[in-house]
Amino acid sequence: MRNQLLLFLILVSMLGYSQDTTEFEKRGSLSGQWRTYYMATVNKEKLKDFQALATGGNLKYQYKFNKNFEVAAAIYNSNNLGLQDLTIPDATTNKLSRYEEGLFNRLDLEDPILVLLGELYATYTLQKHQFKLGRIKINTPLINPQDGRMIPTLVQGFWYKFKSSKTNEFQLGVLNRIAPRSTGKFFKIGESIGTYPVGRNNSGESNLYAGNTNSDFVILFNSDIKVTKDLQIDLWNYYTDNISNSLYIKPRLKINSNFTLEGEWLHQNKIDEGGNKQDSLRYFNQNSSDILGFKMTYGWNRSEFSIAYDRIFSQGKFLSPREWGREDLFSFQKRERSEGTANNHALVLNYKSAVALSEDINLTSILSAGRHWKPSVLDPVQNKYAMPDYTHINVDLFLNFKKWSNFKPEVLLTSKIANGDFPNNPNFYLNKTDMFHIDLILNYNF
Repeated sequence: MRNQLLLFLILVSMLGYSQDTTEFEKRGSLSGQWRTYYMATVNKEKLKDFQALATGGNLKYQYKFNKNFEVAAAIYNSNNLGLQDLTIPDATTNKLSRYEEGLFNRLDLEDPILVLLGELYATYTLQKHQFKLGRIKINTPLINPQDGRMIPTLVQGFWYKFKSSKTNEFQLGVLNRIAPRSTGKFFKIGESIGTYPVGRNNSGESNLYAGNTNSDFVILFNSDIKVTKDLQIDLWNYYTDNISNSLYIKPRLKINSNFTLEGEWLHQNKIDEGGNKQDSLRYFNQNSSDILGFKMTYGWNRSEFSIAYDRIFSQGKFLSPREWGREDLFSFQKRERSEGTANNHALVLNYKSAVALSEDINLTSILSAGRHWKPSVLDPVQNKYAMPDYTHINVDLFLNFKKWSNFKPEVLLTSKIANGDFPNNPNFYLNKTDMFHIDLILNYNF
């Protein structure tokens, strides 16, 4: 921790060394965020409730040597204010919190202070090309910051971006390290898989792929192409060495100024050993999987309504390391995933509205209601994490102040209600269903 902070300070000092003070201030910029985060989960009946309070944020320095070349570094920090001892599990299931531990170093919950040198990179930019090398933050459908905790997911590698026009963009990335959010460390690609809960294997026993997954790199390719004035097609491909390939295609058709139709297809197939030559140690333990989805959106004035549906087919589970980011599918709702299931249906309604509470305060609200049909919790082949059918309701509130434009508070309220018949086992409820969850986030950006 001290070494990372020292490295950051040395870098800033080196950039300013022998530079004229005025020139240094002109070329350099300091930015960041201070975040205070309260989180709480109320579980069913006598199952344990969890809560946590963290404060911290990030500090980033960027320095431009000229119009083409820039270097940057960012330190991320989270401090446990000790609201509850999260090392004490629920007495009935012997399980810890699911959400609250993610505010801190979930691999060492006794560590009250987490510091990570999360970004350290150089950028070279030409008119249509950009090259970036080092520790960076990227935002893609399957590898992304997933900014619902204190410290986001970050990656290390090379990133190239080519913008052929105002509407068409191509990207290529090669990653050799990933720092999953809430871990405070960059891992090799294979090592990063299994730092989050591993679920069950096809025999119903705990998966053993943590520490046994062999993979050295991820290659990403992206193209966003405007086919016509109203039709755009986004494509992403993720080649994960020795594990899998994931191809994601999302067409978007604008019917008129209010109405939009979108589709998505995600196809996955095993590459080489699927992570390990031994079945019992393998992460991608199937041949393939497919997801098809559609979304209709209607917008008017300062409001927007959408209906989305996703189907994961029965031949294979959708598998994407939760350590690497959330799944940016149409049916995604905050505080739950579809990853780890096959034969899955999800239908989600969203209503977004922006209203003026006063001359100085605007409120943006998002109401999300979803119904998720899962395979049986007793079927580990199609339900890796033993997640029951559930109804999911989220209310997300964002306040914007004209006088304090840097202050960005957010409130998230989540309720997940179990549906259908399944054994009355507390492991199917704790932190999963018949629960209420709240996030209160105070962000100050500068």
